[in-house]
Amino acid sequence: MSDFSFYFIEGWRHIVSTDALDHQLFILALAVVYTFSDWKKVLILVTAFTVGHSLTLALSVLDLIRASSAWVEFLIPVTIVLTAAWNIFNGKPVKNVNTNYFLALFFGLVHGLGFANSIRMMLASDQSLGMGLFGFNVGLEAGQVVVVLIILLLGKVLLELVKVPQRIYIFVVSLAVLLFAAKMAIERVPF
Repeated sequence: MSDFSFYFIEGWRHIVSTDALDHQLFILALAVVYTFSDWKKVLILVTAFTVGHSLTLALSVLDLIRASSAWVEFLIPVTIVLTAAWNIFNGKPVKNVNTNYFLALFFGLVHGLGFANSIRMMLASDQSLGMGLFGFNVGLEAGQVVVVLIILLLGKVLLELVKVPQRIYIFVVSLAVLLFAAKMAIERVPF
């Protein structure tokens, strides 16, 4: 299997597998404030997350930065809690997305460290580092697009067919994500 294919599958699994619940919750927290008609904004938003994720992943694989995996595994659900709390306290659909792009990019930096230790070990010296990272990030982005489309379609059903008010939808989903991520953070406290 080529480096690209192998790492594409790894990137895809990093988002869509049952072990990727923390990343799925983060994407849910990012996307819940948007409607299906905002799909382009959401795709740009998750791409900002991928850019942040890719940057720290590359820096870590190149051994330019290292972080304690215990702290990173704790900080990942903390970023989810903060994003969900932002949704709850903001309490309304997003009009100005600049803050969300910043959150996605910044928190992507933290999430990138989460997989860095694993991928650093997978990259053998005879493999192409660039192609491996590229394949992983393309797979990651493809997985995120699928997750985002599922979230937006479910939101469309709840908002348009079931007629759940958007503020209530945002609040309930964000509260559920916040509680689940808080439980994950408590279980991962590194001290």
